[in-house]
Amino acid sequence: MIRQFELVERVKSYDPGADEDLLNRAYVFSMKAHGSQARASGDPYFSHPLGVAEILTRLKLDSASIATGLLHDTVEDTEATLEQVQSMFGAEVAQLVDGVTKLSRLELQSDNTKHAENFRKLVLAMSNDIRVLLVKLADRLHNMQTLHFIKNADKRRRIAAETMEIYAPLAERMGMHQLKDELENLAFAELNADAYSSIMQRLSYLREQGADICAKIIAELQKTMKEAELVAEVSGREKTPYSIWRKMQKKRMEFEQLSDIMAFRVMVKDIGQCYQALGALHGKYSMIPGRFKDYISTPKPNNYQSLHTGIIGPQRMRIEVQIRTDNMHEIAEMGVAAHWGYKQGSTKIDGRQYRWLRELLDILEHASGPEEFLEHTKLEMFQDQVFCFTPKGDLIALPRGATPVDFAYAVHSEVGDTCVGAKINGRIMPLRTELQNGDQVAIVNSKAQTPSPAWERFVVTGKARACIRRFIRTQQRAQYLELGRAMLHKEFAHAGYEYTEKAIDGVLKKFKADEIEDLITQVGEGIVGARELVNAVFPGNKTQVPNDKAHDKIGPPKRDPKKAKGGHAIPIRGLIPGMAMHFAGCCHPLPGDRIVGIVTTGKGVTIHTIDCETLESFADTPERWLDVAWDQDKNTIEQHTGRLDVVIANQPGSLGSLTTVIGKNSGNISNLKIVNRSIDFFEIIVDVEVKDLKHLTNIIAALRATPSVNSVDRARG
Repeated sequence: MIRQFELVERVKSYDPGADEDLLNRAYVFSMKAHGSQARASGDPYFSHPLGVAEILTRLKLDSASIATGLLHDTVEDTEATLEQVQSMFGAEVAQLVDGVTKLSRLELQSDNTKHAENFRKLVLAMSNDIRVLLVKLADRLHNMQTLHFIKNADKRRRIAAETMEIYAPLAERMGMHQLKDELENLAFAELNADAYSSIMQRLSYLREQGADICAKIIAELQKTMKEAELVAEVSGREKTPYSIWRKMQKKRMEFEQLSDIMAFRVMVKDIGQCYQALGALHGKYSMIPGRFKDYISTPKPNNYQSLHTGIIGPQRMRIEVQIRTDNMHEIAEMGVAAHWGYKQGSTKIDGRQYRWLRELLDILEHASGPEEFLEHTKLEMFQDQVFCFTPKGDLIALPRGATPVDFAYAVHSEVGDTCVGAKINGRIMPLRTELQNGDQVAIVNSKAQTPSPAWERFVVTGKARACIRRFIRTQQRAQYLELGRAMLHKEFAHAGYEYTEKAIDGVLKKFKADEIEDLITQVGEGIVGARELVNAVFPGNKTQVPNDKAHDKIGPPKRDPKKAKGGHAIPIRGLIPGMAMHFAGCCHPLPGDRIVGIVTTGKGVTIHTIDCETLESFADTPERWLDVAWDQDKNTIEQHTGRLDVVIANQPGSLGSLTTVIGKNSGNISNLKIVNRSIDFFEIIVDVEVKDLKHLTNIIAALRATPSVNSVDRARG
């Protein structure tokens, strides 16, 4: 264990103004508080907070962070209180200790809900002060270093899996590559011990065999830099076992096929010399196509900068070379810990390197539950990225496979919500187009636009999906509420009473609802029947309702459903298909058809034509029937799908004639399926987008006048 004066001296070596008194008092307080407690290894428990503090000194953190590392377990595992910590060490340290303590109290279970909830709270803690996460990462690293002392194998694997899935990616997104590599390798050794052992043995063999080759390559690269009159430091480093294994899995290669197990680094003075060094290397050695990456002009989201290139280098070996400055190297290895902004009293999270963190917080705000949040954040973390530009030249980093809708939401939630189109490199393209590196994207907006439920099928970013789902949830509730009110108005009138929400208030407890609107929404969803609710409000009415002949208006076909055109029909205006209302796929109702609604639990209302054969299956449940009507006043051109059964002659040009006639009559074919073939005829099902029943009837008449069409009829359920 590192001794007290050694810890203080180590902090003062990089921060001469460190609070020596604070560090000494924290050291002594923690040692006394943990007393005789022991770890699974048998070592004194105090060795853990001391190990965490030592890791934090490697990251060159401030005195408050080091003190937090020493004290982070005192409130949780000893008799010390947060009030004691605050009185002895001040509000700043107490706040940091409290943040880490809240994270430590979370039970780390394999259960998905709890697992996601842990991550959710972790990000919440990060939003207050980034140092909370830095201490937590150091705590996790020290726990991983001593993981082998835990006897329970399942517990070891669970901790290692969580480290690989959550903490290592977080360290990477913060630019802390050194810490990320350590966490990954320790977790990899536990999760896949055989692969780890095999790679380590092969690396050991290569070290023995190739030590001279590595030294020769470094010497030749150094010579190349001197010839270019550059003062540069050249070094070689071995890639980590986990990164080697991941590349073997990704590229499906054997260990012997990997050419870049060693990576070489060229350190120069400034950015100009980085490109000079690159020119010197490419001028002397052949570059490997597709291996050059410029992260200086387009840094990674975590602010990582470097030039990467692959060359057929010295000794005719394929090697990878990274070129960077000392400052870039410090940021690459230590990430946010290399930035001293927060150490000067400012804990505001800002700057490009923290953009991903703000996006996570946006997702947290919009996600309906912890599982959805974890799903989105995993998408954010593990997909490769593409870099696209706004018309003003701002860089937006997105996961690979992202679309203009993802881009719009990355710019701003409001831009995404009102997106109607996109220009990619000056050309208008569909919203589901997959973006490529370097694309310039201009989003076209309209105040009248709202997110489409269909967008969720092709967006890939968590933020876009969360915003779309939030809109759908809000819209669905509003529409179920409107539908529920209409159903209750009708049912109250049918029972001979005037509809009032005050009357509903008295039965909230019976239906286990907190608010009147919640209960009305349940009626709209079909969870609670409108008649059931009326009977609960007016118990004496139960015997009257079934005997009321007027109720036959919404009954099954055997009760003369033609009467459904009565004055109590509920207009379906404002109900967006796919939310509170669904058009039946069996009969494809169109404006102009006589229609009836069937209430389906959890789905709202399904609209059928009055003569649809499917309705026979609902004959015994008249309470599910709803009298609905088209909104005659609706002045919008809305497309509906009509289905046709067509028989055409099996001869050249028949299908062309069919599609031409439909097109000339302003119909749009959305689907076409050949269901039966014979020598003379083809039977085809055609789905056509039309305005209403009259429009479809005109198309049918035009098709019947076409010589190659043998017969055409509207398909019926």
